[in-house]
Amino acid sequence: MKRHKLAAVLLSTGLVAPVLMGATTATAQGATPYKVAWIYVGPHNDGGWSQAQNAGRLYVQKMLGSKVETTFKENIAVGTQFNQTVASLNAQGYKMIFATSYGYVTPALANKYPDIKFEQATGTLVMKNVSEYFGATEDTIFLSGMAAGAASKTGKLGYVVAYPIPEVIRHTNAFTLGAQLTHPGATVRIVWTHSWYNPAAERRAAQSLYSTGVDVIGQNVDSPATGQFCESVGIPWVGYDSNSSKFAPKSWLTAAVYHWGPYELMRVKEAMAGTWKPGFWYGNINDGFTSLAPYGPRVSAKTKALIAKYEKMIENGKFYEFTGSLYDQSGMLRVKPGVRLQVLKGGTNSLYGMNWLVKGVIGSPTG
Repeated sequence: MKRHKLAAVLLSTGLVAPVLMGATTATAQGATPYKVAWIYVGPHNDGGWSQAQNAGRLYVQKMLGSKVETTFKENIAVGTQFNQTVASLNAQGYKMIFATSYGYVTPALANKYPDIKFEQATGTLVMKNVSEYFGATEDTIFLSGMAAGAASKTGKLGYVVAYPIPEVIRHTNAFTLGAQLTHPGATVRIVWTHSWYNPAAERRAAQSLYSTGVDVIGQNVDSPATGQFCESVGIPWVGYDSNSSKFAPKSWLTAAVYHWGPYELMRVKEAMAGTWKPGFWYGNINDGFTSLAPYGPRVSAKTKALIAKYEKMIENGKFYEFTGSLYDQSGMLRVKPGVRLQVLKGGTNSLYGMNWLVKGVIGSPTG
């Protein structure tokens, strides 16, 4: 797979719960390991985002062996709890922290610990000791939306969403555009949970969507609770973050998934070599950062072939889902014909500034 190819390239170039809850991987006796920590907003085995991040940590540990000592802290909330966790890790001699949730690192915190190198997943804060890393998961979410649209008989889909921030809004839009490609005129009704990981709230959201008559549900939250509900009522489900097919094998369609390890390995090696510099990194399908999880039994051969066609066009730049004309819920033209949205530039018409939902989404962009 592409992610293995990327890992080989990185290696060849040489680039490559309570606050105290977590686990540490020991190193060989007598070594002086470089200490790196990962902080998760949910459990390390959530079946979603944090599990994908923990897979990245394990990849780094495997590739560097006794040269590093890694640990993770899970169920850490933004704000005071995160700050206390960083203070504890600093006291233990950790030199690098992968802060794996939006809003974790603040300028004040970074300035308080100038000797710690922070890598934050999602956001735009870049400082002397802070880098941001994420990527074009909207591309694979679009492809998963194609699977969802093709599986829908009614054209009424649901989507369980976390917080009304640009990241989630663009993912919702990508899912909707993909569904509309395979099911013209499809609508996507959203329910906000106001949490990244809350299985009870996610299940309630799925129940609420189902009661409105949707016949396929996707998600931009971290647990498999949505899928487990879909399995119980016999409707298709599109996951997110990780391959969670085991939680709902009959309902499973696919999911956009992350491969964090190669990037994290590259950055740890740079930190160890003294060549680490702050920056903004945005991975994509081509470099193996994101891909689609294996398909479930409900995805037809015809749909698989169509998705493969569009994936290839995304890879070679011949197609991009956020190319105009694009209209918002009110029918206002938001992206002019032929214009492609950029990641950071263009205010509300950039991916990182998006605060509007495309035509066909039912629900408020403000939560």
